[in-house]
Amino acid sequence: MSGPTKTMTALTAAAFVLTTTYTVALGSSGWLWFGVVVLIVATIGMAAADSTGTTPSSPHGRPPGAS
Repeated sequence: MSGPTKTMTALTAAAFVLTTTYTVALGSSGWLWFGVVVLIVATIGMAAADSTGTTPSSPHGRPPGAS
């Protein structure tokens, strides 16, 4: 897992804990939970893309005139 993926995972966990705390203290907020779910899905996608271990290559190759 790369550095940016670890950072995203930590931020997602913190957002989940803060949203849970907010819900317990002040009541549920649908928009907060929606945001956390979107963040979780984005984190899973980022981790999945990171686990492939390959960097996508450019579909066009090298630019003209490049040596």
